[in-house]
Amino acid sequence: MTIDTIKMRRLSESLAEGEVRGRSLWADARKRFMKNKAAVAGVIMLVLVTAYAFLGDYVAAYTYDFKDFAIMGHAAETGAPSWSNGHYFGVDNDGRDMFAVTAQGTRISLMVGIVGTVIAVIVGTIYGAVSGYAGGRTDGIMMRIVDILLSIPFMFVIILLLVMFGRSISMLFAGIGLLSWLNMARIVRGQTLSLKNKEYIEAARATGVPAWKIILRHVVPNLLGIVAVYATLLVPDMILTESFISFLGLGVQAPMTSLGALISDGAKTMQYGTIWALLVPLFFFVVTMFAFYFIGDGLRDALDPKDR
Repeated sequence: MTIDTIKMRRLSESLAEGEVRGRSLWADARKRFMKNKAAVAGVIMLVLVTAYAFLGDYVAAYTYDFKDFAIMGHAAETGAPSWSNGHYFGVDNDGRDMFAVTAQGTRISLMVGIVGTVIAVIVGTIYGAVSGYAGGRTDGIMMRIVDILLSIPFMFVIILLLVMFGRSISMLFAGIGLLSWLNMARIVRGQTLSLKNKEYIEAARATGVPAWKIILRHVVPNLLGIVAVYATLLVPDMILTESFISFLGLGVQAPMTSLGALISDGAKTMQYGTIWALLVPLFFFVVTMFAFYFIGDGLRDALDPKDR
């Protein structure tokens, strides 16, 4: 009996016993993602930052709205980071505990980034999928609307909305999210155009399945890979936009704060020697940015069909 015959017999026995199982594309992508050290490090960093943002209040010795009037204005001399007095990250020039304030600022920035991205992903995916699947004149009209909206200065519109309707977290969510779906719509539309002529789409259309069911059941699920990658890259852009708006003083209102507002306050008080009031929020801002970019880069490599 030859070696090839033995191998074929073992293979047939394994198939009969159900030992050989195929690996799904998502399982393959997960395996490739776990091999990316930078992406795994990004996940670890993001988990730690998120844990600090949402659980920091339970560890902090002071609340975010507490002000130590004995230290106010003298943080350079008496407000340095210290474990003995409970100010783990020090005190800013307004007498606020940097550990508690930075935890709240990180939480607000993460919420703005994630909620804004969810809004952009939902609106952009549906709009782009409908436009690409419909095609023809409908596609042309919908894409011209996107082009017109993209020509409007994005930051100017957000600042105008905040000035007209007041500074609030809900307005930041709506303004940033509803104006960030345009690029997502163009990406989804391009992917939909390449999917609409696939065999399974043609089969569903031939059997009389309504267009909206085809979009929701066949088109959108096959776009999850590219949407997930773009979403992870969109979150840091949202956080960066919110931080810039807060740096200008148009973000959330006191006593609530964000990383951008804390960085702005820290930059103004550097001349008084309270350097930790700038370094602490800047550190969490940079770590959060790197974490999302590492994860996005890892997802892009893991879900790229050309690299499989």
